[in-house]
Amino acid sequence: MPARLDELDRKILAQLQIDAGQSLDEIARKVGSSKTPVWNRVRRMREEGVIQRQTVLLDPEALGFDSCFFVLIRTSEHEAEWQRRFLTALQARPEVLEAHRLAGDIDYILKVRVKNARAYDQFYQALIGEVKIYNVTALLSMEEIKSTTALPL
Repeated sequence: MPARLDELDRKILAQLQIDAGQSLDEIARKVGSSKTPVWNRVRRMREEGVIQRQTVLLDPEALGFDSCFFVLIRTSEHEAEWQRRFLTALQARPEVLEAHRLAGDIDYILKVRVKNARAYDQFYQALIGEVKIYNVTALLSMEEIKSTTALPL
């Protein structure tokens, strides 16, 4: 069930999505409120699970992670034990930024960030060594056109 948010809550969340490192005073000024109500609302939204955590966004290329692959996986295995091993393997791989189970012809899609094609191959070899996979297609992203973590509030 979606959380009940008013306009001020949405303004606060929008500011946090822009820069969660802003002080409460800055956020309060930008949303037209004072510090204490903003703090109370942020605390409430954390307790309700609307705000899951605060983190920083790093530039992958500045850190040498120049290659982004989208990995399409088809499996002929659908037993609970295979899924458990597959999920465990994904959780253990820091290269996997996102993993989604899909409806349709492809079972899973992964977003994998690595330094280069050789690093992707090492990731691929390790993954297929841990779990049986019917088919893997890797698509190299040539250019990131849009990337955001901000939800449309």
